[in-house]
Amino acid sequence: MRDQFLEGVTAVLGDLRDRAREIEDLRRVSDDSMKQLIGTGVFRALQPSRYGGLELDAMAFYEAVRRIAGVCGSSGWVASILGVHPWQLALFPDQAQADVWSADPDTLISSSYAPTGRIDVVDGGYRVAGRWNFSSGCDHAQWVFLGGAVLDGGGKPVDFGTFLLPRSDYVIDDVWDTVGLRGTGSNDIVVTDAFVPAHRFLSFVDTSRCQCPGQSVNTAPLYRLPFASVFSNTITAPIIGMAQGAYDAHVAMMSERLRISYGQRVVDDGFAQVRVAAAASEIDAAWLQLERNISELTRYATEETKIPIELRARTRRDQVRGSERAIAAVDTMFENSGGHALRRGTPIERAWRDAHSGRAHVVNDPERALAMYGKFALGLSIDQESML
Repeated sequence: MRDQFLEGVTAVLGDLRDRAREIEDLRRVSDDSMKQLIGTGVFRALQPSRYGGLELDAMAFYEAVRRIAGVCGSSGWVASILGVHPWQLALFPDQAQADVWSADPDTLISSSYAPTGRIDVVDGGYRVAGRWNFSSGCDHAQWVFLGGAVLDGGGKPVDFGTFLLPRSDYVIDDVWDTVGLRGTGSNDIVVTDAFVPAHRFLSFVDTSRCQCPGQSVNTAPLYRLPFASVFSNTITAPIIGMAQGAYDAHVAMMSERLRISYGQRVVDDGFAQVRVAAAASEIDAAWLQLERNISELTRYATEETKIPIELRARTRRDQVRGSERAIAAVDTMFENSGGHALRRGTPIERAWRDAHSGRAHVVNDPERALAMYGKFALGLSIDQESML
């Protein structure tokens, strides 16, 4: 099933590449591209099989995302963000899963996790109101995950987590107009006053401990992976894909280019050769570390043994470094392309803008993630809740 899934993804890459400029102009993934992405099963890759999902391993999903982002960064970003949400929904109580998937297993969920709204505890659940930013792919989704802090009577935070709301409870404010990831449609979600039943809330404490209600019905090792590890690499995988796509385009372009100022073909320029080698090494290192960490996490989940805190800290360390390495590779190729990289619409120019825009995501904050690993390496204590 894994090979068939990836073959299906590869089959649509040419069409996705051809629409990359159109998607930027639309400021969201086009309906035609979304139809093809849905057809590949990328949004069902991590969905439980009991709701029609493929329930594949996490690396199959990341590999699909990498390939898609290699031809269109915005499509890869949206495929990754919307594609990981079925995995998160599988951690919710079973009733929440039924609320979303019982009528249509292809139903999509967008998200915005920053706790920018107001949450009030009421009988049977919560009252939710406010504005949330950066909900990628929200125009194609019928539900949304919103992050929020649960306050006690005195206004003190007692829990933090994700609230699940249907499209009827919110409106989308079209504000997305950016230099990069232009086609992701990462607009604002506005909730005036909505009731969220208790079963549509997932505690961050539970996800940090890898002990969630949905695991009682979704028993595959996939659903025992740490949220912070899975979600953070959902951001890095498309950035690595953007770098790989830029690399492939750069090598193809350089093979035909002359450097008139130096009177030689670029392929004969030793300095250009070094830059290509350095960029390739950075991309490989980023991907190999991601693959190693996810594979080790999956092994522990399969054995149903406790995941070492060192591995979880290392995964976050390598995730932020993976984003940095991929972006450094894009920068190297951009610089090595000369004036050709300045033309709008070229793969390298678009990858440069998209990768740097992806760097702005909160999970790519390197100092916090690296300091956390450094504390652990130096014998200081860290807690699971700090992983994200």
